[in-house]
Amino acid sequence: MADRKKPRKGIRRPARAAKVARRRAAAGRPRAAPVNVLFAAVKGAERKDLGHVRLEFARAGAGRVKRAIYPAGFRWSVDMKPVAGTDLCMHAHLGFLVSGAIRVEYADGCADEYAAPQVVAIEPGHDGSVVGAEPAVLVELDFEGDTVGRLGMRGAHVHG
Repeated sequence: MADRKKPRKGIRRPARAAKVARRRAAAGRPRAAPVNVLFAAVKGAERKDLGHVRLEFARAGAGRVKRAIYPAGFRWSVDMKPVAGTDLCMHAHLGFLVSGAIRVEYADGCADEYAAPQVVAIEPGHDGSVVGAEPAVLVELDFEGDTVGRLGMRGAHVHG
């Protein structure tokens, strides 16, 4: 007879784990809901809720890594303008759109749309909104008030 190793106590094989889960469901015991890491709290990050946006940021060298979760229906001119006190968002955004879709409109009428997964580079002087029914999750690198200068971005939207 071939030597077969028995699994150690407490370690389940995938097929056995699925069988146990089906048995628990049939017995009326709820399964644990899976955690969506896109929306889970970021360990070691500072959290701020501002204008319906959840911001979490952590220091990284001279800058910050920031995750912004924009809810479905979000529009900067409605949700953030009263908080910021400016007609348009005057921050630059450079990062990676992890989930969802956004539309950015500049004062001159130009517009850009981004859909995850996509790298974004947005100059200051824009209005933005979430497109569709899914929240938008944007992970950014910033230097607070000096993002434009430190990352070599344009200080305002220009053609060309």
